[in-house]
Amino acid sequence: MTISPVTPIRVMLVDDHPMVRRGLATMLMVFDDMRLVGEAESGQAAIRLCAEVLPDVILMDMVMPNMDGATATRATIRQQHPQVQVLALTSFKEAPLIKTVLEAGAIGYLLKVVSADDLVCAIRAAHAGRAILSPEAAQSLVETANQPPA
Repeated sequence: MTISPVTPIRVMLVDDHPMVRRGLATMLMVFDDMRLVGEAESGQAAIRLCAEVLPDVILMDMVMPNMDGATATRATIRQQHPQVQVLALTSFKEAPLIKTVLEAGAIGYLLKVVSADDLVCAIRAAHAGRAILSPEAAQSLVETANQPPA
């Protein structure tokens, strides 16, 4: 019996901070089932690069100059490339931003404090079509839902 090799998950990184992209790229290299196929520094660059490299999963920063991650996700990536899964990866856990990102079509929402193992598990889940929220994001949504109307 022969074991077929695993096709790596094609991952694209979008973040306006080069050090964040470099750290994520280095982390991804450790995992045999992950392959970095591109890096973009803005929403506009992400849209262009996505069309070129056709990743399986995009790790998308949400707060970037010019075009934020939610706009890039909604505007083109999910419309023109619906097979691409977008995972929000951000420092912000405010419920309105989480809702905006998920409504834009992201399959998951993670905070940048996530461990490498949890991030890779989230990438695998997104690739398989399973939604994922960081515990902090889920808690923020619950707290907002439980607030009495103003």
